[in-house]
Amino acid sequence: MTADEKPLAPQSQPQGDQPPADQATPFPLHRENAEAAKPRSAHMPAPEKPNPPAASDEPAPAPPPPDVPLAAAAAPAEPAAPAKYEHVLLRHRDIPNLHQLDVYCEHGGYETFKKVVTSMTPQQVIDEVKASGLRGRGGAGFPTGLKWSFLTKDSFPRYLVCNSDESEPGTFKDREILEHNPHQFYEGMMIAAYAAQANIAYNYLRGEFWDIAVRLDAILAELRQAGLLGQNLFGTRYALDIHNHLGAGAYICGEESALLESLEGKLGQPRLKPPFPADKGLYQKPTVVNNTETLTNVPMILARGAAWYKTIGTEKSPGPKIFCLSGHIRRPGNYELPLGTTFRHLIYELGGGVPSGKPIKAILTAGASSTVLASNDALLDTPMDYEALAAKGGALGSASIIVLDESVDMAWLTLKTTRFFKHESCGKCTPCREGTYWMLNILERLNQGNAVKADVDLLQTVALQEQGKCLCPLGEFAVTPVLSGLAKFRADFDGHTQDGKPAPAKAAPAARPAAARPARKTEPTPAGG
Repeated sequence: MTADEKPLAPQSQPQGDQPPADQATPFPLHRENAEAAKPRSAHMPAPEKPNPPAASDEPAPAPPPPDVPLAAAAAPAEPAAPAKYEHVLLRHRDIPNLHQLDVYCEHGGYETFKKVVTSMTPQQVIDEVKASGLRGRGGAGFPTGLKWSFLTKDSFPRYLVCNSDESEPGTFKDREILEHNPHQFYEGMMIAAYAAQANIAYNYLRGEFWDIAVRLDAILAELRQAGLLGQNLFGTRYALDIHNHLGAGAYICGEESALLESLEGKLGQPRLKPPFPADKGLYQKPTVVNNTETLTNVPMILARGAAWYKTIGTEKSPGPKIFCLSGHIRRPGNYELPLGTTFRHLIYELGGGVPSGKPIKAILTAGASSTVLASNDALLDTPMDYEALAAKGGALGSASIIVLDESVDMAWLTLKTTRFFKHESCGKCTPCREGTYWMLNILERLNQGNAVKADVDLLQTVALQEQGKCLCPLGEFAVTPVLSGLAKFRADFDGHTQDGKPAPAKAAPAARPAAARPARKTEPTPAGG
């Protein structure tokens, strides 16, 4: 097809838990017990407020199988669930060997793509996704169907690009999808490409996913052989091909415009907006950029309908979400739950609570780039959705929940996050390049005990000078944990300063022994005197 040729519309128009034992997971961090996920709404009633786990006199549980991670081995047994949760995104936990094409097709795989291509128009697909309320799962939470509708009219060719550059510290959901449920993800890409009227789609993977890319390339070859990719799909005039592309391990390429620059073979740095990718994206043509988890939702929405999808989650945040749970937690891993589930249910009922039994000091809700939220009962009972967390001053982001117990020093935590963002800054804009450098400089002196309280004030000043002045979100991500950590845990920072440490108590001076007084001479009293 030439650069200016419009794709042809379909010929016909519509009438109106664990992975099973035989499915070993090479990355045990990405696992949960599927039986423990309690249904909510149509899938899970609101859980009762649990208390942190207490000591028990019951005998220890039996040793776990050899493939169970050590964190799970030390954990108590999962609580019994009233009903098994039906996974929408992590379906491989319910269906063994779902990564195999024949198994996926036995469970209705690619039938939805066939239905879409042969009996629906691209606009009808967009309208159905709009009606479902699906929001982007990569962090921004922007309505997916609305994003698709922004493509510049009558401008071709168009492209679909999937952002599989999963680089946020604490995030590992997309990796599990790509490893164990790749066909549902690819079917989502295919449906989205058809809705965008794109004939070429790209899956951009982080450079460290090279081993996954090898398997995904083999899957694409299998799909071409099966006639699910290529020319004249299902007897129509629609054509589609998909390519995997490996980045070079740069966090900045998770930003969509930097990703497109990298995909074109250029230096991975963000573009100035506008124009936005929907107008001038890949090769300056209209482009849709979506996250891996977002696209994995699409086949189920088109198969079961928008009304079914909205029975999961909340009214404004419908659907399931994969929560990446890590930090001070007994059972870390990926947990697929309806949006609106509380922190308390995820951390204590499913995650097993804090191994040490210490109170939770703070929670990071979106990985290293998120606001540090001080933990209390109100926060633990907050629903994990876009609106509720925004009202708390935080953000759901990619739902990378990092639990921090009271032993964590926030000056140390912000040193770790700032060092990461300083290293990953592309250096294109001055506020981010210089701001992350000087924040790191101050935090290193602070943690070494070579700073004074005025340096803590300077740290806040530098962060405020960077805030709101950067070309892309990376600069904002760098200052968010610093500013929120200072606002809520200033004492952690002051405690490292030379003039902010409590002065050592001075020993009371030893009592001076009393000098011996000489005996007083008494004169004899004269008689009669």
